Amino acid sequence: MRKTEQALLGLLFFLVMAMTAGCGGEKPGEKSEENLQPKAIQKSEKKKTGTEVVMSQLPEGIKWLTNETDAVFASDKAKKGGTLHSSVTSFPLTFRVVGPDSNGSFRGAILSNQLGLIGIHPNTENIIPEIATHWAFGKDKKTMYFKLNKKAVWSDGIPVTAGDFVYSLDFMRSKHIVAPWYNDYFTKEIDRVIIFDDHTLAVVATKAQPDLHLKVGLNPTPRHFYEPLNKDFVKEYNWKIVPNTGPYQISDFQKGKHVTFKRKKDWWAKNLRYFKHRFNVDKVIFNVVRDFNMLWEYFKKGKVDVFNITIPKYWHVKTDMPLVENGYVKKIWFFNDTQQSASGMWLNQDRDIFKDRNVRYAFAHAMNVGKVIEKVLRNDYFRLEHGFMGYGRYSNTKIKARRFDLEKVEHYMKTAGRQRGSDGIWAKDGIRFSVEVTYSFEEHTSRLVVLKEEAKKAGVELKLQKLDQSAVFKKILEKKHDVAWMGWSTSLRPQYWEHFHSINAHKSQTNNITNTDDPEMDKLIDDYRNSLEEEERIALSLKIQEKIHDIGMFIPTFMVPYVRQAYWRWLELPIVPGTKMSGDLFSPFSSATGGLFWYNADFQSETEKAMKEKKSFPSEIRIDKTFKMKN
Repeated sequence: MRKTEQALLGLLFFLVMAMTAGCGGEKPGEKSEENLQPKAIQKSEKKKTGTEVVMSQLPEGIKWLTNETDAVFASDKAKKGGTLHSSVTSFPLTFRVVGPDSNGSFRGAILSNQLGLIGIHPNTENIIPEIATHWAFGKDKKTMYFKLNKKAVWSDGIPVTAGDFVYSLDFMRSKHIVAPWYNDYFTKEIDRVIIFDDHTLAVVATKAQPDLHLKVGLNPTPRHFYEPLNKDFVKEYNWKIVPNTGPYQISDFQKGKHVTFKRKKDWWAKNLRYFKHRFNVDKVIFNVVRDFNMLWEYFKKGKVDVFNITIPKYWHVKTDMPLVENGYVKKIWFFNDTQQSASGMWLNQDRDIFKDRNVRYAFAHAMNVGKVIEKVLRNDYFRLEHGFMGYGRYSNTKIKARRFDLEKVEHYMKTAGRQRGSDGIWAKDGIRFSVEVTYSFEEHTSRLVVLKEEAKKAGVELKLQKLDQSAVFKKILEKKHDVAWMGWSTSLRPQYWEHFHSINAHKSQTNNITNTDDPEMDKLIDDYRNSLEEEERIALSLKIQEKIHDIGMFIPTFMVPYVRQAYWRWLELPIVPGTKMSGDLFSPFSSATGGLFWYNADFQSETEKAMKEKKSFPSEIRIDKTFKMKN
């Protein structure tokens, strides 16, 4: 499992604010701007209303920064128009992005059309403008100032103002949204928003931060759409289309069938430096195709424009077909250099069978991941050693995943007081070591079958439970699983609190799906969240990863630092087809990496005509190593 496959797997965790690293002072690519002092909105010195503080003037000595100098990564050859035909494996449980059942994969499509104050350049990781045109750092290292683009509007035409960022705090802190993680984060991590006028504000963290814009690069929330917020929020807004600030908006949907996004032709940000020549197709249609094999058939018939072929049998075998040989369909293997998904087997420690650490170690040593890589994955994938690889100095390179080892299985099982039964399966007090592995993606069945066969040699029985994506999502977040086979999405810095802090254990609708409840872990995580110094945070990050390994609730499986895709030749890509962070070359929305491709109507007509006349084009299989990760 990996990021490019997660759209199919679901169960993803998306931070509202995935911003760049570093804080304070001027960064490469940032240009200073002076004399941008705003008009006072009030004559009073200070007035506090809820989470809002209205002040008369900015502090002296503010140095405004912007970035209009980093290289663009879109192509000026891009054309507007056409439709991208895509798919989802199940219809989303809700269009809400917070609250019960909201944390599914489709949430990313919705959030990707909501811009924040600032973004990051996907190759340099410098700050770039989104809704804010300029920014400045406070001397206290916990305040960041922003000048909003006066052209910014919601999709219903209402102007975006500083008040919409104030409302983000009110909204995220509200108990009505039934989202404990967001309630906690926006209370403990963000102190307040200060308004100077309709287009000038400051966001203040609760404490000084070494990575300030990880905390304060807020997204706006449309006050005019939500107020008054009440206890019926979850039900009332389950299927409402919320105004957004990005390039697309949901225009049509049929429950269980499809969701259509339509491009805003008069989008306020379409000519900004880092958005120009992007987000090119007029429509993106996500049709529900529940079966992966059926999706492959849809692709071959041209009903779906792009198909992920990272899975080895698709790259090596299934795409060895006339559609590729005749040049109607192209293949690309694009190497990226980014954080790796925490993909693997997540053990529910609230299950009696996994309460003993020795048993968890034995289970890990019973999983022959190496054989899966060799036999099923053709050695195309790499072993993920732990859940936080690819984070630079924040990653602990000393940790190695536990390997398949029958002697160690026996040692740990006997230490845990277990004996092999007559059927060869370890047992204790008459209860066999049999666990259910819950997953959703049919193409992963062959991997799990190998693990099951090898585990039986080690005296462990795996019962494979494949469910619809939404059902898997619901079961895991309700903590009703034994073993969850899944991967999480990534951020620019490791995130631990939501996954491993005890405050999120033993309750549903949180991301601590292993129910980790360890006082030492809690202290490390709290110290990490509260640390002001980068070196200290790095040291704590390495210790937390050691602690995760020692507890043994997560068994890492595979990492794939690239994306492989097949696509019909009427879709085109830039000369450098993606960015360092690209996990999907045909992602239609993401402000950081999406919308680089475009549709060519002439090529579609040409292709369809050639297919009818049985003519061919040169075959194209492209391998791009521009951003290949260094070993």
